[in-house]
Amino acid sequence: MPASAPPAGVTTVARNALVVLAVIAAGATLYFMASILTPLALAMFLAVMIDGFARVLQHRLPHVSRRAALPLAVTISLVLFGGTAVFVAMNGAVELGQLVAYEPKLDAIIAQLAGMARVKDPPTVLSVIKGLDASKYLGLAARAVQDFASTALFVLVYLAFILASRKGWERKAIGLFPQREERQDAVIAFLRIRDGVERYLFVQTVTGLMVASLSFVAMVAVGLHDALFWAFLIFLAVYIPVAGGVFAGVAPPLFALVQFDGYGRAFVLFLALQAVGVIIGNVVYPRMQGRSLNIDPVMVLLSLAFWSAIWGLTGAFLSTPLTVMAMVILAQFDGSRWIAVILSADGDPQQLKNKMPNEPPDAADPPPSKGPLSEPSRRRPKAA
Repeated sequence: MPASAPPAGVTTVARNALVVLAVIAAGATLYFMASILTPLALAMFLAVMIDGFARVLQHRLPHVSRRAALPLAVTISLVLFGGTAVFVAMNGAVELGQLVAYEPKLDAIIAQLAGMARVKDPPTVLSVIKGLDASKYLGLAARAVQDFASTALFVLVYLAFILASRKGWERKAIGLFPQREERQDAVIAFLRIRDGVERYLFVQTVTGLMVASLSFVAMVAVGLHDALFWAFLIFLAVYIPVAGGVFAGVAPPLFALVQFDGYGRAFVLFLALQAVGVIIGNVVYPRMQGRSLNIDPVMVLLSLAFWSAIWGLTGAFLSTPLTVMAMVILAQFDGSRWIAVILSADGDPQQLKNKMPNEPPDAADPPPSKGPLSEPSRRRPKAA
């Protein structure tokens, strides 16, 4: 008698076990190669953002040609990022200097907290500073500045090469996917990733502007110093899921405690910022984003923890776009599709809801794209 085939369940279990081991190995690789991969990931993210910005400029400004749109988008983006870094650095130094002037108020707050906790002889700010190893922390600060500068340099170098090699990807796509159907599948996956990242950026930018503007009004109303600087920090923090909202609602009231006498205005500011966060986060944000990214909210939180543990602040900033990319890629293979289903919100990871205007109306018939994988869409197969 011929040997009976192994049960289907055993094959499925073995295949899923291999997928899990592959995910663990990939996570370990990402962790140990973080110094190399994080600048590359940031550069790819910026390339997608600049490419989308260039298409918006070309669409909104009729006098801007396709060839001039990309250099214009790169120039504007570099000016914005450079201005952001300078603004944060200058105002951050001023804010730290003001903390020194608030030393008596900080000592009073520490004494009150110590009294509530029944702690005798609470430390003062000056004693805490004297007890610190200044050389150690200055060295850490200098190293952090050096790491930031080197990372920014690598990101710019990677970004330049990525933008310069965009045309070569069309020929590479033909070599990687000789069959037209395979190339069309690659185009669809690429468009879903690109449009998912662009949708995420659009929603986060608009909601961030809303949160920052309303928070600025609340901070000006109570008289908080440097309200514009805090509003700008809140706008940047909104790009980090969960943690950004916590920072936006807690950090300004803490500084209000130091600036004002008593707790009244700090408490009012806290309530106002919490109201802004609840309204934007639970009413406006879901309506704007809808189910466009199609990611389960629990997975958003877990992805934030996962990517933050692997890549730190960079991972926290890129956690949602990286999860979108992983979901789309994993959905293309039978062995890993179950992971994509778990990551998705509705159990259908094959498509992103509320498609962007430039996404194909039908997955089987993508239109010509200006992206690097545009070759298979030039000659579409006739409808059956």
